[in-house]
Amino acid sequence: MLLQLEELTKVYRTGTRANDQISLAVGEGEVFGLLGHNGAGKTTLVNQVVGLLRPTSGTIRIDGRDMVADPGLARRLCSFQAQAQVPIDGLTPRQAIDLLGQLRGSSKLEVRRRRERLVDALDLGEWLDIDAARLSGGVKRLVAFAMAAVSPGRVVMLDEPTNDVDPVRRRLLWRQVRTLADHGAAVLLVTHNVIEAERSVDRLAILDGGRVIAEGTPAELKGRLGAALRLELVLSPDSAVVPISPFPGSSVSVGNRLMVGIPMDGAGQAVTWAESLQRAGAIEEFTLGPATLEDVYVALVGGVETRPAEPEEARSATAA
Repeated sequence: MLLQLEELTKVYRTGTRANDQISLAVGEGEVFGLLGHNGAGKTTLVNQVVGLLRPTSGTIRIDGRDMVADPGLARRLCSFQAQAQVPIDGLTPRQAIDLLGQLRGSSKLEVRRRRERLVDALDLGEWLDIDAARLSGGVKRLVAFAMAAVSPGRVVMLDEPTNDVDPVRRRLLWRQVRTLADHGAAVLLVTHNVIEAERSVDRLAILDGGRVIAEGTPAELKGRLGAALRLELVLSPDSAVVPISPFPGSSVSVGNRLMVGIPMDGAGQAVTWAESLQRAGAIEEFTLGPATLEDVYVALVGGVETRPAEPEEARSATAA
């Protein structure tokens, strides 16, 4: 494996255990997702891999080399798009992308060629020579991705890369994430967007409370749910009673929605039950479809973000 983490632990001065004995491995050409609530420890983990934070214990190896012992090497081997917006006001996207590419050691010609391909692929041409101070948050996010991808390292770290990006260009960005992996990089993708992750990652780990609570391919994790279908009920605001599912297995309530796992041969019974609830006024509407990675995620960690935010030290490292 290109990137290997073994029993990685980070405890802050406040006593917060942000990462707790995390062991993961990401291979060449793989997009590996890290999913979790805010405060689950995702950004802390990424900051350690890229050499911005020192682990309390555990090891980080890239190509077999010890990144904890040499954080400077980690920054050379890793490309990084931080969660925070890159401070590029006063520069144009062209200048910012070219500057990062050359700082990472690529020639001017190579940087220009890759920048032109990225700008075309992300549909950034109309903003290429506009001061970044005048750009929207979504466009700045795309520029930050291009800065990380113009001269990619062996490992590419992307922390919430699609934040604020419009739906059309979000699809373009995901194609470029796949392209990075197809050209041999190990891509570590941090996100809380479970739906996007399901379409984009080869494997993923779900973090909760600083620990890995599940790991595998999207198909493997959905297989753990024990249900092939999902029935989603939108509860009526006037109904004081949450419907009790006639199906054994997972039922998860999130706000005014109830998600019920349904076996493949239970589709007819599920529709009949939902229609009776609708006639009785207990629900406003319902949908029946294939089980998703979101169902697994909600079943494992719940549907509300209850974890505290990561300590200021982690956020400061991200912005560094």
